[in-house]
Amino acid sequence: MKTLIISPTYNENKNISNLIEKIFNLSLDVHLLIIDDNSPDGTADIVKSHMLTNSKIHIIERPGKLGLGTAYCNGFKYALDNNFDLVIQIDADLSHNPDDIIRMIEDIDGYDMIIGSRYINGVNVVNWPMNRLLLSYFANTYARLMTRVPIYDLTGGFKCIKRNVLEKINLDLIESEGYSFQIEINFIAYSLGMEIKEIPIIFHDRTVGESKMNSSIVREAIFMVPKLLFRKLFS
Repeated sequence: MKTLIISPTYNENKNISNLIEKIFNLSLDVHLLIIDDNSPDGTADIVKSHMLTNSKIHIIERPGKLGLGTAYCNGFKYALDNNFDLVIQIDADLSHNPDDIIRMIEDIDGYDMIIGSRYINGVNVVNWPMNRLLLSYFANTYARLMTRVPIYDLTGGFKCIKRNVLEKINLDLIESEGYSFQIEINFIAYSLGMEIKEIPIIFHDRTVGESKMNSSIVREAIFMVPKLLFRKLFS
C-alpha cells in the first residue's frame, strides 16, 4: 500500500536528519511529509537539503506555530489528495522508534488503525520525569473512563491509519490544536465503528531539543473530553 509518514516540526534541527535517515534505512517503500511551522532554527532548510537527493521527501511550510492538530489535518488532506493508502504519524524528536513502523504496517491488515501504545503492557516510558509520567498516565485514564473508548493510550501520537478512516472524518471540524488532537481523532474513529488495535512500544523521551508541552495544551486536553461527549450526545 502507498504509505505516507507525517511528522510535524518546530525547532527540530538537531533531530530531523537522524529521523530522515532512520526512516529511509527501513526496508520499506514510503514517502515522508514534514510539516514545519516556520522553525527559526532552520529545520525546513535541512529538510529541503535532503529533498535534493530523495524525491520521496516532501515539506509543507506554514507561516507560524499553528499547532499539532492543524498540522496533522494538513497532512491528512495531503495524503488524501495524493492517493496514499496508509498514513503514519510519528514525532520528529525520536521519542518514537522508526523501527516500529514495520510492525505497524504488518499489523494493519484486518484493522483500520494501529496505535503504538505506551500503556497497553504496563508503563513503557524511558527517561520521563515522574511528574510528566503521572500527568500522561492519569490523563489517559481520565479520557478512557470518561469517553468509554477502550484505548489505553488515547494521547499517543504514534499511529498507522488507513485511508478509509480519514475519508470518513470531516477534518475541517477538528477543534484540537495541541495533544488533545490525538484523543479527538481516536474518539471519532471509535465512534465511527473503526477497528483499532494497540501494539506495545517503548517511548523514549527526547535527548535533544525542548518539549512543546505547556499548561495550555494540558487544559485543552482536559476540556476536550467533555466537549467530545457533548458533541456525540447532540449530533
